[in-house]
Formats: sequence, structure tokens, C-alpha cells
Amino acid sequence: MQTALVTGASRGVGRGTAISLAEAGFKVFATARSIASADLPDVVVRIPCDHTNDEQTAAAFTRVASEGGELDVLVNCAWGGYERMVESGAFTWGLPFWEQPVHRWQSMLDAGVRAAFVSAAHTARGMVPRRRGLIVNISFWAAQKHVGNAIYGVAKAATDKMTADMAHELRPHGVAVISLYPGLVRTESVLQAAAGGWLDLSNSESPEFTGRVVAALARDAKIMERTGKVLIGAAVAEEYGISDIDGRKPRPLTLETI
Repeated sequence: MQTALVTGASRGVGRGTAISLAEAGFKVFATARSIASADLPDVVVRIPCDHTNDEQTAAAFTRVASEGGELDVLVNCAWGGYERMVESGAFTWGLPFWEQPVHRWQSMLDAGVRAAFVSAAHTARGMVPRRRGLIVNISFWAAQKHVGNAIYGVAKAATDKMTADMAHELRPHGVAVISLYPGLVRTESVLQAAAGGWLDLSNSESPEFTGRVVAALARDAKIMERTGKVLIGAAVAEEYGISDIDGRKPRPLTLETI
């Protein structure tokens, strides 16, 4: 049985990924500030953790090591960037950078990119001696094209560059690192925005869809051929023959269609 840790697993893509990995037979540890109240299967081991706090992050990895042994997969989903997309009845997500609330920078760069860096560092220390493992950093097309707002683009571009450089340093040790792009995911915040008429969900994905893709990647004997790359979740799903939980097969987004 492979062991996985999913950060930011109390909701959204993180929660869906934890659920799908557990359904796929992985031993799953899940972290988040509010993980204790998350709607997750009983088999998922919950570890309360604020990933902006380095001591709590270190403690979480110590617990994983003591209860689960060696990590095979890390999925970095911790991210506060979709909180408060709607504020005081207004959809503030798409405001120009000079009108963006400062909390959005902190939630995307500190709770997102920095948290992923620290968690990946803890994970790599265990994977390097064993010369195997997979680190997945959740990213998005905003790294390559203006989508939504400038802060979002900065965070996702940083995630992709971090992935590429981590992969370069880990390649000699047999550890793979990838950036994975979900499509439009029906997270709690996205559903709220859609209810206000700001988003079209016709080609959206369930939060569990990303977890199905990660499970397949983790079991791919040729995963090192993909290390350092940006992968589109829906395109990988097509390659592996993966469907969403409702049986649908979401169309992969492109730079033109995002």
C-alpha cells in the first residue's frame, strides 16, 4: 500500500484528492487548519495543521513518519486563494492589481507557494534516500496567461518554476515532481461564484477528479519521464482512460480556451 499526504484537504481540490486516493487504496494523511471537521472517509488520517506555521508543518510530518512510515506521494493543495472571492456582495476576484485586497497575496503566496515549498522539503528528505517518490504541486493556467487577477498569475508562475527547479535537483535521486493543472473545479467557492452568474460550469470537474489523476500518476512506472513538466489533469485522464465521478470526461483546457 502506498502512503500519501494531501495538504489543504479540508475542502476543494485537496479534500477531493484525499477522498479519491483513499478510494484507490492509498493510506492517506490529510492536513488543514479545519481538518477535524472535514467531510472525509474514516480511513483518512486527519492532522490539524496551519501550513503557514513551520512548527505545525514539521509536527505534521513527524506524525506521518511515526504512524505511516515512508511517504510515497505528496500532493500540495494547501491554498487560501479562493477564500473571499465574493466580498460584501461583490465579486472582487477580477479586480485590477491596485484594487486587490492584500489578504489575497498572503493567501496565495504564503499559504500556497511557501507552504508547498516547506512541505516538499520535508518530503524530499525522506524520498531521496529511498530514490523514489512523487511530489505534485497543484497549479493552473494563470502561470501562462492572465486569468482572473495578477496575484493569481504570480502564485501559479512561481509554483511552476518551483516545480521545474525541484525536479532538476531531485532527478538524480529518482524522485518526480510535477505541476498539475485542474480545470474549473466545483469547489465550494467556485459554486458560490457560479450561483451569482460569474462562472460557467458546463465543462467543470469534481474535486475528486484530480485525485483520480494523481492516483494513476503515482502508479505509473514511467513517472520520471514526466518530472519537471506541467501536466493538464483532463489530458492525463484521457491518456489513462479516467472518468469523473459522474462518468463525464471533462475537456482539457488550453491557453486558447481557458
